[in-house]
Amino acid sequence: QDTNVGDGTTSVVVLAGALIREAERLIEMKIHPQTIIRGWRKAITVARQALDDSSLNHSDNMELFREDLLNIAKTTISSKILTQHKEMFAKIAVDAVLRLKGSTNLDNIQIVKKKGGQLKDSYLESGFILDKKFGVGQSKSIRNARILLANTPMDTDKIKIYGARVRVDSMDKVAEIEKAEKAKMKAKVDKILKHDINVFINRQLIYNYPEHLLGDAGVTS
Repeated sequence: QDTNVGDGTTSVVVLAGALIREAERLIEMKIHPQTIIRGWRKAITVARQALDDSSLNHSDNMELFREDLLNIAKTTISSKILTQHKEMFAKIAVDAVLRLKGSTNLDNIQIVKKKGGQLKDSYLESGFILDKKFGVGQSKSIRNARILLANTPMDTDKIKIYGARVRVDSMDKVAEIEKAEKAKMKAKVDKILKHDINVFINRQLIYNYPEHLLGDAGVTS
């Protein structure tokens, strides 16, 4: 379609201009604007009916239905910066939509943007992509992952007391407070490890000490 008649953007502008030009001519003939508008509305009804009469429904044939979606996607992409890669991106878009299994909630399609590379490096992942860096010295690839998701503070290895004042008379007391905080964090990590996981994903920042404990236990975080 795009090769023969384009994507329709220019055609719409030309058609709108022609309608306005004809409307001006009719107004000069003393025809009321409301009468012209009623005529346009009748024309819309006729045009919609013509489209319905010429339309094809391939929803019961997945192969033909997918081909229709690909043609629509390629026509849409043809006038964009993706023209040179329209086949690839049309396939990605159609496959992503079909995986929604009839749902129209496009929020279920996640787009992860990364700087660098080329357009042809884009791909559709069948699983879930989490844009996150692994901890230092931890495994970068895990099979048969047992994942625990959490939203819990993992930074209590540092002293943080807001709205309060702690007064000590020696550095030994400061060391005792730090030791107590680390003991609390170790207890939390031990509870996490009891879930028999090998991947821990936390919404909040994981500081060095708990990351080290998790790494020693073979858990990637």
